[in-house]
Amino acid sequence: MHPAHRRGATVPFSTVYTMVKLDFSSGDLRADKRADYAAMLAGEGDYTGAATLMADALELAPTWAAGWAKLGDYHAQAQQADAAIAAYQTALRLDPLDHMGAGLQLDLLRRVPMADTMPRAFVESLFDQYAPRFDQALVEKLGYRVPELLRDALLRAGHSHFPHVLDLGCGTGLMGQAIRPHTGQLSGVDLSAGMLRQARAKGIYDQLEKADITALPLCMQRYNLILAADVFIYLGALEQVVGWAAAHLDHTGLLAFTVEAAGPGAPDFVLQPSRRYAHSREYVVRLLAQAGLAITTLEPTVLRHDRGQALAGYLVIARGRTTTTATEGDGQMLAPA
Repeated sequence: MHPAHRRGATVPFSTVYTMVKLDFSSGDLRADKRADYAAMLAGEGDYTGAATLMADALELAPTWAAGWAKLGDYHAQAQQADAAIAAYQTALRLDPLDHMGAGLQLDLLRRVPMADTMPRAFVESLFDQYAPRFDQALVEKLGYRVPELLRDALLRAGHSHFPHVLDLGCGTGLMGQAIRPHTGQLSGVDLSAGMLRQARAKGIYDQLEKADITALPLCMQRYNLILAADVFIYLGALEQVVGWAAAHLDHTGLLAFTVEAAGPGAPDFVLQPSRRYAHSREYVVRLLAQAGLAITTLEPTVLRHDRGQALAGYLVIARGRTTTTATEGDGQMLAPA
């Protein structure tokens, strides 16, 4: 467990949601029908009734991990924390990879959070299904403008061209579209195959790779700019990915990213009811200094609107100030798009 997370205060449970409904079938039509009725009750605000019906469904399909996770949601929304924890724990036992994010829900209910990043399987499944409607939902409905904010901040600072750019967590390519006119070679990496298909269809990247950005290997490639637009909100602890980025910038290269802002007095990072992480300004400053990066821009900004509220964050640009040599790996990291 990351020490900063160990210090974190418990986040109060509110209505927990995901950006998209994950595949949700038990394989038993009777259980599925009861689950559908439970969802109807939940939609009407009767979470206790929904939990009762969901429990009935699970008697017919006791090994249905997604069903146990949904039961946990209903119990949590009904303010039945102990029952929610038991249901989420069962979901995790049946699905250790945690496709439904039950571990995150447990952290929202515990006094001492255990995880410092989102489960890979949950993030991958979530964005694979969200990919076809990602751009419309984010840009048109939520007023998302992080790619333009990062691009404009770079231009204001006098940086108008980058020979080789890496877009970490490139998603469907919104950041790539914004920065493409200012790049030579543009590479992207993302965990979700569905998101990469959308990015590839736009024809803006020279190279794309499916990979976990928290487990990238060291290589000989150096970048003039590494971007992470609204990506670190899914990671929590950032030491590994920022350290990797620092090692792969050229000596004047830039790392540009955004994070959601943690409130006053918050720990380094905290899991929110949205199941995204917020980071404190102090953590970002300390982390970049430890990585040998010098901050050139750190400014508060509005990242998007969430349920009618402006979502506060930080826009950060940092410059490499030391030359770091990779000690493992060779050749190009990324495969052609």
